[in-house]
Amino acid sequence: MPRRPVRVRPPSAVAGGVAAIATEFGLPDAFPADVLAEAQAAAAAWRPAPGVPRLELPFVTIDPPGSRDLDQALHLERRADGHRVTYAIADVAAFVAPGGAVDREAHARATTVYLPGLRLPLHPPVLSEGAASLLPGEQRPAFVWTLDLDATGALASAAVHRAVVRSVAQYDYAGVPEDLGALLAEVGERRLAQERARGGVSLRLPEQEVVCGPDGWTTAFRAPLATEEHNAQVSLLTGMAAAQLMTRAGAGLLRSQGPPDAKAQDRLRGAAAALGAPWPQDVPYAAWVRTLDPSAPAHAALLHQAATSGRGAGYVAFDGEPPPDASHFAIAAPYAHATAPLRRLADRHVLEACAAVCDGRPVPRWVRDALPALPGVMAAGAQRAAKAERAAVDLVEATLLQDRVGQTFEAVAIDDDLVQLHAPAVRERVPGGGLQAGATVTVRLDAAEPATRTVRFSTV
Repeated sequence: MPRRPVRVRPPSAVAGGVAAIATEFGLPDAFPADVLAEAQAAAAAWRPAPGVPRLELPFVTIDPPGSRDLDQALHLERRADGHRVTYAIADVAAFVAPGGAVDREAHARATTVYLPGLRLPLHPPVLSEGAASLLPGEQRPAFVWTLDLDATGALASAAVHRAVVRSVAQYDYAGVPEDLGALLAEVGERRLAQERARGGVSLRLPEQEVVCGPDGWTTAFRAPLATEEHNAQVSLLTGMAAAQLMTRAGAGLLRSQGPPDAKAQDRLRGAAAALGAPWPQDVPYAAWVRTLDPSAPAHAALLHQAATSGRGAGYVAFDGEPPPDASHFAIAAPYAHATAPLRRLADRHVLEACAAVCDGRPVPRWVRDALPALPGVMAAGAQRAAKAERAAVDLVEATLLQDRVGQTFEAVAIDDDLVQLHAPAVRERVPGGGLQAGATVTVRLDAAEPATRTVRFSTV
């Protein structure tokens, strides 16, 4: 999902501008004919491979409402004073031939891109929303993780093998049944305690909801539900297990992030003071972030700034000795992307490498051959997506404000030319403002043009 998720209702209000953004940043919606043909043939031809077992567990999926690209299916059970997490991840490699048309197109796209009202998929829908998706009631190939946790939530053992699975139900985050929600909460809270103990932190990034109603546009932040946080902990658990397995194999792809540099930390600390959520010098970053309430606009703004204040997460490939400095700052542990192969190219390769380790096989040659280029491929895809997502935020803000040109707004200065409006939840630059961080300021909206995605303020 984007780093600043924005939901617009109705999406038709910005559909033309969003389509223009996709074109401008080279994000194709349609797939070439040879890619579609190969995907359709693979979907029609799939049969369970000889020797791959059918796993008869009542898996369920938990995703945003209306999702069709279902990467993960979950089964939880208590074992003594711990838990067993069985996590099925879509086996995209069962449909995608290395070096084939679908694989080449996936390398060109690298990731699914989400814009308001528009999803630009990594794989053709016949796979991503059909044959490879873990849709309820359907037999599907999967990489199945068996993750045993002790009484504290620590990982006691991990393994992944191919199997055929069937999900029995599809839930959204608000609709998880009470008994499953309670079990997921047990696992999630123990994993959150483990996260706190190792000095990690999960950023609870809120979704910004922009709604056109009878009285015009309104905006608010929606905080993540507890089920979203707990479900995310299962994904993080799997990613850390994947990093351990690939390190053991001596080949793989890690997701790394360095700590924020001093300038970024000072800027974030200044913004925190300005927005009324000071970050004391003696409080660690992770502990301070956990005090932020994503439903409060000022805190939501800080969470989004915190998400971009690191040195930038990236991928590190290795084939031989694992890199010594490839830990992930926010997670506070080695980590890999392994749970979204329908939406991220890297995950397909990580899953293959991990399964090979657990099966006692060498990492497949096609995976090893792809590793050196994957960090650059994923970085290029992420940069395209980030630019498009930033443009979409600009479009939404210009649309939200277009009928309010000439009006004044109360704001707080983040630094000398950046302000956060009290309402609506908009952060913009005021060129030449010469503002003092933390000062309350009144600004006038001079322009808001959706066609050019331009918003301009000046101080009063």
